[in-house]
Amino acid sequence: MYSRNNMKVKLIYPKWPKLAFQPEFNLPPHGPICFAAALPRDIDIVFCDENVEDLTIDRDEDLVFISCMLTCQIARGWEIADQYRAIGKKVIFGGIAVMLHYEETLPHADAVFLGEAEGHIGKVFQDFERGALKKIYNFMNDYPDTALIGSARRDILKHELYNFRGVQMVDLVHASRGCKFNCFPCCTPFLGGRKFRPRPIDKVVEELRSIPNNRLFLVDNSLAQDDQWEKDLFQAMIPLKKKWVSHPIKDDDEILDLAVKAGCWYVYQAIFDTSDYIRRRVKRLKERGIGVEGTIILGTDDHDEDYIKRLVDFLLDIDLDLAEFTILTPFPHSPIRSKLEKENRIIHNDWSRYTAGEVVFKPAKMTEEALSKMYEYAWKTFYASCCKEVKMAKLYLSIMQREKQDGTYQHVRLRNSRGWESPVKR
Repeated sequence: MYSRNNMKVKLIYPKWPKLAFQPEFNLPPHGPICFAAALPRDIDIVFCDENVEDLTIDRDEDLVFISCMLTCQIARGWEIADQYRAIGKKVIFGGIAVMLHYEETLPHADAVFLGEAEGHIGKVFQDFERGALKKIYNFMNDYPDTALIGSARRDILKHELYNFRGVQMVDLVHASRGCKFNCFPCCTPFLGGRKFRPRPIDKVVEELRSIPNNRLFLVDNSLAQDDQWEKDLFQAMIPLKKKWVSHPIKDDDEILDLAVKAGCWYVYQAIFDTSDYIRRRVKRLKERGIGVEGTIILGTDDHDEDYIKRLVDFLLDIDLDLAEFTILTPFPHSPIRSKLEKENRIIHNDWSRYTAGEVVFKPAKMTEEALSKMYEYAWKTFYASCCKEVKMAKLYLSIMQREKQDGTYQHVRLRNSRGWESPVKR
């Protein structure tokens, strides 16, 4: 039997292998701090993000939570859990990747939590205090009222660890859950449902206002799911003078203009072909001063080597600010996974290699080796004349200029892991 009085919880975010051709940097994780916000406030939380700090296996925690967002994290999560359970600690798994891999996770866990934590996680603590943890807590189809979603617990983060070459990274925040779209490589419909579930805008604004960092990443699957909501959100954000990055916004004159006023810095735009539609969409963003980072999946069934070469030429021609190339990866419960399984085209299920940087399926129009080479070709060719670090720096310089113009530029000092301070701008 346990008492919640002075209960100590360890919350762990396992490390994962980074993509070979990307500059290595780490954003502060969002899932764990949203989860932490749903925990009872009288619980002492110790957080470890293994991507930026070493993990110590302690004996003084009452309960260990392991949060996994990515499939390629899950195996490391199992290793950590096995070490804690070997010294008699209770371990509970949760997060997106756990929902995708819960059956494989069960042997490594005392309990697996599936779904969103708000309104549900209290039941787990009640059972733990009674010594009656269940093996599975399944709330995947029991979505909480979005009004219950509180401001994420950013106070548990070690903010000084999240900077890239002296520039502090963006803070992550979300204004909605769920997604009405059903994109072929995405697991979101399985994880969060096909219904768009916006948070109350006043709650979102309250959270945005509470974040000291002026630069944010709105991590919603897509902001372009309800036109009026999107307009209302951007209108409400204008007085905050935040600068933000997001996934797609609606290609609509009024919405784009409001996004600029609300502080839109750049957007992630899926580039799925070389059409005039894509060219026009990128042009309309850039002519308003919104940067564009293209997200490009290589290895779809219409891709051969020549097509990928033409695609890279197209990306250079439309003058993308940044490009992020990934290899098509059939994650569990995605539409593409079902298709490739039926066609017997999955090569293996070594989840630690499902990084989106390795070929784990049989392509339709080229060999696995050829796709791997074209992935390398795409990165090297797009950044041949200007490396990604310099292109990233240009985006940061552009936002610094806008911040100086509207009086939001901040000059701060961060303490790094060696204990000394250096001047940075955020």
